[in-house]
Amino acid sequence: MKYRTIGTAPETRREVSVLALGAMLFGSRTDEKTSFAILDRYVEAGGTFIDTSDNYAFWVDGGQGGHSEELLGRWLRSSGAGGEVVIATKLGARPLAPGTGFVDNPEGLSAKVIREAAERSMERLGVDRLDLLYAHIEDRTVTVSETVEGFAALVAEGTVGLLGVSNHAVWRVERARAVAAAAGLPGYEVAQYQHSYLRPRSDVATPMFPDGNLGSAGAEMTTYLRAEPGMTLVAYSPLLGGAYTREDRPLPPDYDHPGTPARLAVLREIAKETGASPNQVVLAWQIGGNLPIIPLAGASSVAQLEENLAAVDLDLTADQRARLDAAQ
Repeated sequence: MKYRTIGTAPETRREVSVLALGAMLFGSRTDEKTSFAILDRYVEAGGTFIDTSDNYAFWVDGGQGGHSEELLGRWLRSSGAGGEVVIATKLGARPLAPGTGFVDNPEGLSAKVIREAAERSMERLGVDRLDLLYAHIEDRTVTVSETVEGFAALVAEGTVGLLGVSNHAVWRVERARAVAAAAGLPGYEVAQYQHSYLRPRSDVATPMFPDGNLGSAGAEMTTYLRAEPGMTLVAYSPLLGGAYTREDRPLPPDYDHPGTPARLAVLREIAKETGASPNQVVLAWQIGGNLPIIPLAGASSVAQLEENLAAVDLDLTADQRARLDAAQ
């Protein structure tokens, strides 16, 4: 395994594995036995960075979520791996009532919710400190200052380490970080956005993002990362739900544009040259690039995890990287 540091402050920064494990469906669609086997193998391979959220996976049973955190709590207690791993969780997008969702009825990012949701996450996980806590989605019903101060209070109390942000417009990320800096408070240091080798259109509206795809790390976000070296991008859905390798998993509609076939062709060429799968090339391209990117990949079997783990040791040549980057 290889590692990189996230965060900048000596008291909160952490060294984590360059491949993060997504636990979104653990405890719901992925049963406990399989989930435990995946987690055990990930840690055995040197993996130390596990991602969840307080609302995972509410859509499976129409509830409010919590399945993933609860399962991770049981695994932490049974495995004794608590000191070895960094658990990241999120708040802000948990439905306030069963049968609703994060689009029509999210918990939001008020100071009250931040405190109460963090306490519930710690209870489900069975921990007294959250290593990394994200603002999951935007909440424009409260001021940026209230959200910043709500998160900062938990850091000051020692119940939260690093702060992160996901699925926000870049200008709101910068505004929140500026407000925090001006007040001498901790700000977001990790950004979790969808990012892969193929590039989606940024102007496609969805129920979650009616103003365009705020969840994708497009050119504006990558430019921001270059200007802010203290920030790290955790890239969710790097393998596009299996679309790179499975014919039964078509690409989402926002990838239907002229640039996609050209990049797919180069990706397949590099996969053939290296003897790796397209999935492994995508992960290796992210891990070894010039931006601080940590791919966040889920797994529904140990075999799937093994394929992802092998990407850590796949070293692309400078020429292969240049060809991948240049494809339009």
